[in-house]
Amino acid sequence: MSTALDRERRRHRRSRLSLGQRELIWAYVFLAVPLVFFLGIRIWPALQSFQLSLFTWHVDPAQREYIGFDYYRELLSESRFHRALLNTLLYTVIIVPVQLALGLAIALLLQSVDRFRPFFRAVYFSPYMTPAAAVAWVWGWMYSVNFGIINTFLIEWSIFWENLGLPWLAIPPQPFLTDPSQALPSVAAVVIWQHLGFQVVIFLAGLQGIPRTFYEAARIDGAGAWALFRHITLPLLNPVMVFSIVISSIASLQLFDQVVNINFTNQGGPLDSTLTIALYMYQEAFGRFRMGYAAAVTVVLFLLILVVTVVQLRLASRKVEY
Repeated sequence: MSTALDRERRRHRRSRLSLGQRELIWAYVFLAVPLVFFLGIRIWPALQSFQLSLFTWHVDPAQREYIGFDYYRELLSESRFHRALLNTLLYTVIIVPVQLALGLAIALLLQSVDRFRPFFRAVYFSPYMTPAAAVAWVWGWMYSVNFGIINTFLIEWSIFWENLGLPWLAIPPQPFLTDPSQALPSVAAVVIWQHLGFQVVIFLAGLQGIPRTFYEAARIDGAGAWALFRHITLPLLNPVMVFSIVISSIASLQLFDQVVNINFTNQGGPLDSTLTIALYMYQEAFGRFRMGYAAAVTVVLFLLILVVTVVQLRLASRKVEY
């Protein structure tokens, strides 16, 4: 009897809520599900990593010893970490602007053609859909000093020009991944090639969102192609560019798959010239089983990404009104 009475009271209480209030409650309920997932998958492991970086590692948590910030002090004097940090920043400095410029240029070209646009868009986007490990393995073979298709082409190219009596146009075979001065740019070129299609699709979406009336009004006022690009396209693409810069920077700072697989017998080499922070953390955690030290590297990488992202948002974001 009491159960039926309680059910009747709850039904009466629900009936006092308006339709808008019930929709609002359900909206918060559905928002809470991904929020709980995010907290459990992202925030909680991050807090666990910070806690782990303050202790020596042992499988039994009861036997771990608190050492404070010793691992962070060790990072400051570790030359391999310094090299990994420098390489990671170099990757970011090379990859982000080149991807941005090429992605925008190709998107503008695709925007100007009417026929076969979906075909070209699919061609450019297909490398992005390919697993990074497979891409790195293929490019590793292409970069091979003795068997790579790139050096084979350079040899044929040199023979062609030497036979024509123009040896100064010949280009000798390159060491690529075996030379510390060429290894990092070679890996960066692979990352740029693979992620270029994503940038093209993002910029195409941004270009299609710009009203045609702005261009038509500017042309009536006598604006040329450069003026249209500078005063209409670039300002109205600013939100897309900010998104592109942030996503590319985060991916570059977390670079791992391509570096590991492109030179599997010398990961991060030669002479640590391609070593990244993510790979350095992996080697310390699963190569030397220094979980606490690797957790400290993870915390530093998290802070680096956070600072770079905030600075980029501050510098690149701006409001445009027409």
